[in-house]
Amino acid sequence: MIPDQLTQGQFDTVYNLLSLVIAAQLFTALYLLIAQPRVLARYRQAIVVSAIVCGIAAYHYFRIFDSFKAAFVTDAPGGRGTYTQAAGLSFNEGYRYVDWLLTVPLLLLELIVVLALARKLQRSLLVRLIPAAALMIALGYPGEVSGDNVERFVFGGLSTIPFLYILYVLFVELTKSLDRQPQAVRGTISRMRILLFATWGVYPIAYLFPLIGFDGADAWVLKQAGYSFADILAKALYGLLIFTIARAKSFADDPGFAAVESSHDDAPVQVATPPAAGSAMA
Repeated sequence: MIPDQLTQGQFDTVYNLLSLVIAAQLFTALYLLIAQPRVLARYRQAIVVSAIVCGIAAYHYFRIFDSFKAAFVTDAPGGRGTYTQAAGLSFNEGYRYVDWLLTVPLLLLELIVVLALARKLQRSLLVRLIPAAALMIALGYPGEVSGDNVERFVFGGLSTIPFLYILYVLFVELTKSLDRQPQAVRGTISRMRILLFATWGVYPIAYLFPLIGFDGADAWVLKQAGYSFADILAKALYGLLIFTIARAKSFADDPGFAAVESSHDDAPVQVATPPAAGSAMA
């Protein structure tokens, strides 16, 4: 439930958090695009997908940021005072669900792509995971916008079914393929799955706030904080881990590529030597 009023501190907290997420997503996307040549061509698709995920998130957070500024206004001098909902306007929580509907399936796609599994296994995983991810988000939205706790509970329960199925595929079925991955990336892949589980767990907790009687401005601000930090971890940090896996697999697949990359990393910085005092000037 969107509050009618926010204190100055509550408004500033949400304002700064949304700004933080925009910066994290936008510049992670730029870094991933620039860093593509640092992995083998077969893994660059995963890097591009990671950059697209962060780009989509940055775009939607711009929209969320604009919606937030328009929805809460104050007449206090210098904009320092209590903020109330503007007449005829409301904070649009739907932007988050549009973002998740696009990015959550892509998060699973980039993980499967970077693993470079056998084509048949890859297709099997994607055919099951992508629809399940989309269904999870689509089922959660009606409950999010509903003011009826019973309806919220029903749609939250329905959304949990594909969520549990995704966890089963990631932690049970995908584990069977890890022994075919280079030793250097197995630990990172395991940590990525835990990262997804931990960050995705924030969303149902925030979703349940009204059902447990935790409501009002403080609850709403805490929910926005949870969503913001979870999105940074589940998209920006996750994308950087995808890049780390792609680098490690590139080195394992092609020792020559690893040698070239290592030589670039270890190359000393060339500093121009200033001309000696009294030297002739052209």
